[in-house]
Formats: sequence, C-alpha cells, structure tokens
Amino acid sequence: MQNKRLRERDDMSSKIVFGLTPSEKLARSIAKKIRCSYKTIKTSKFPDGEFHIRFPISVRNKELIIVQSFVDPNEKIVELLFIGNTAKELGARKVTLVAPYLAYMRSDRRFHKGEVVSSRVLARVLGSCVDEVLTIDPHLHRIKKLSEIFSIRAKKLTSVKLIATFIKKHYKRSIIIGPDEESFQWARAVAKELKTKAYVLKKKRIGSRAVVIKADDLKIKNQVVVIVDDIISTGNTMIETIKDAKKAKAKRIYCICIHGLFVENAYKRIKDAGAKEIVTTNTIPNKNSLIDVSSLIAGAIK
Repeated sequence: MQNKRLRERDDMSSKIVFGLTPSEKLARSIAKKIRCSYKTIKTSKFPDGEFHIRFPISVRNKELIIVQSFVDPNEKIVELLFIGNTAKELGARKVTLVAPYLAYMRSDRRFHKGEVVSSRVLARVLGSCVDEVLTIDPHLHRIKKLSEIFSIRAKKLTSVKLIATFIKKHYKRSIIIGPDEESFQWARAVAKELKTKAYVLKKKRIGSRAVVIKADDLKIKNQVVVIVDDIISTGNTMIETIKDAKKAKAKRIYCICIHGLFVENAYKRIKDAGAKEIVTTNTIPNKNSLIDVSSLIAGAIK
C-alpha cells in the first residue's frame, strides 16, 4: 500500500498544470485538486503582434496539462500551436489540452460549396500539437462523438449534474426550457436529473444574429422557469425564449448556460428582456460563473 502511494505521488509530481488566459484561476484550482504543481507560461507580444512564448522551467519527461478556454479563439489557437509543438520539441512526455470551452464546433457540415467545416479542421490542428483533449459540453449536433473528428484521444465531459445541483438548490420546483432542438440535449438531461418537465422550442435562424422562436403550447403559467442552453453568444436566442415564456405567463424566468460568451452587450440585453438571473459555469470566467467545473476536470485527468 505504501509503495502504491509513493508511485501515485511520483506520478503527480511529473505533472505540471499551465494556465493560459482566460483560464488561469480555473487551472490553479485544478492543480490544487490533483495535487501537482502550477506554472505560468510567459507569453507576450512583439510590437507587430507576433507572440513571444517561453516555458519557465524544463518540461523534459513531464506531463503537461495546458488549460485554456477558446474565447477569442483565433489567437488562442496560434498560441497553443506554438506551446504544444515546443513542449514536444523540448521532450515533454505528454501534452494534454484542457479546453473548458472549445470553439469552432458549431460548424459541422458543409452546407454550401467551398465552405469550411471548422470543427474538423480544428480537430486536425489540435491533433498536430497535443496528445489528448479534454473539453466540457462541446456543441456537437450532427457530429455525435469527438472521436468522429479527432485522431487523438478526445474526451467530452458534461456539466449537466453540476447545473442540476445548482438549480435544485436555488430554483426549487422549476420547469426547464431548451431554446431550440440543439440545446434540448442539455435541457432534457438537466430535467431528467431533477425529475421535472422539459420543453423544447423550435428555432429558425434568419441570419448570424437574428432568430425566430416558436412556442409549442407552453404550459408554464405561474411556474418558475429555467432556460438552459450550452452557449450564450449574442443572447438573441435567450431573449426570444424569454419573450415566449413571458407570453405564457411564467412566474419567474432564470437563464443558465454552460459557456457564457456574452458578446455585443448580451448580458444586459438578456436582463432587460426579463431574466431574473443569468448563471454560467466557469468554463469562461465572468461575474456570474457560479458553477465550478474544476472538480469535474480534475476527476478526468489521468
């Protein structure tokens, strides 16, 4: 037993967690939970915008865990390409990317001739610079499993139980709404955990920002409603769903999402539309990221 404990301690000492913007706080929490060291990669920019990146310690024979959410993803991808490839060049034993929010997953099929299918391209890019990917609730729709697009080990974690626990504690006896068919996989799973009813609305997108939501006989009069979605970007889907919930005379309306991007003043617009509270996980840090995913990630790191 003692020898086993010593081996486990040695395994942990060989691991190093590196946190990149905007995931430093989450990375520190993960490192603490798996009892290994945390370091910061020194990243800066030259006047022309090119990156200068340096590892602060030797990574030879180490297992690196790079924690980075892909907010403003284009720069993050370039940064990770340099870090992952350099880590391998410097002799790292293994490089794991923890991407709590993994961008570019929504484009999963070529609808028009010549169109880029970004999810497949990104999977190939990541496969060239890391050995393993862990992510939380990626936006998979027509692609059902990460293994369909990744050549390396890629594991999908889900925050459903964490969200259900939060709702059970704060929004008792609530009804769950999924704003569209794509979000309903999360809304239905949360409702199942809570043993409550879930509705799904049908969304017709008429542009990159505009959506039309159709309510299918919402029976939520005088009920507490929680709208659950995986991503809030511009917030238009949430806003249209709130309007339908208000028409159906919901008592109170709360919004929960996994990944809170909140672009184009989305947070304020959702609140102004009638949401009593907006809560997210901390896959992307913000003032309302009240659902902590660090234990979920720590439990998945081998």
